[in-house]
Amino acid sequence: MKLLALDSSSIVATVAVVDQDKVIGEMIINHKKNHSQKLMPLLRQLLDEVEIKFKDIDAFGVSIGPGSFTGIRIGLSAMKALAHIDNKPLIGVSTLEGLAFNLPNSKGIICPILDAQREQIYTGLYKWEDNQMFSIVEDQAISAMEWIEVLKKRPESIQLVGDGIKKFAPIFKENLGHKISLAPIISQMPRASSIANLALEKFLKGEKGDYKSIVPHYIRKSQAEQKFGV
Repeated sequence: MKLLALDSSSIVATVAVVDQDKVIGEMIINHKKNHSQKLMPLLRQLLDEVEIKFKDIDAFGVSIGPGSFTGIRIGLSAMKALAHIDNKPLIGVSTLEGLAFNLPNSKGIICPILDAQREQIYTGLYKWEDNQMFSIVEDQAISAMEWIEVLKKRPESIQLVGDGIKKFAPIFKENLGHKISLAPIISQMPRASSIANLALEKFLKGEKGDYKSIVPHYIRKSQAEQKFGV
């Protein structure tokens, strides 16, 4: 089963195609955010490189957030359009879940962190057991200091991953000390291969992937929505 996935929830644009448990190809661009122009050419380039046609794709996966509201909308719209052509499944995956999946079989717990602005972070907690990853604290938007207080109560070692590390790692290390470690730089950015593998796993477990009903997972409203009450 071939699945094509993308993540455009941050400055990074990344696309990947998997066939069952094999990553056939993946591309990552970490340079400026202009996803409306980059994504479709990037998808076509990837499929050309691996000699697969759009019609040969069985299902699609996409990061639905949290992250950049604009980036999420662009990526989701693109994948909905592709899924619509032949009425194929589209599976949504949390950006945070995808980041945690970048660290397979990590010991302790994984804490993805994205900068949510206004001194808040998007975060959650994940754990690997028996080659399976589980969410143990749901994704949320919370102030960094409030989250640190939550983590102080956890007995496990904690590995941070995500682009929020650059801004927030110092305050986490100051308050949590040796309990905290940082993921390797290569694992800190979104990977479409992680989104693809998670989407495939969800589909094989019975998620139907109705492209008409999938919606962004912003976690909180945008500033404009909060200002105007929409």
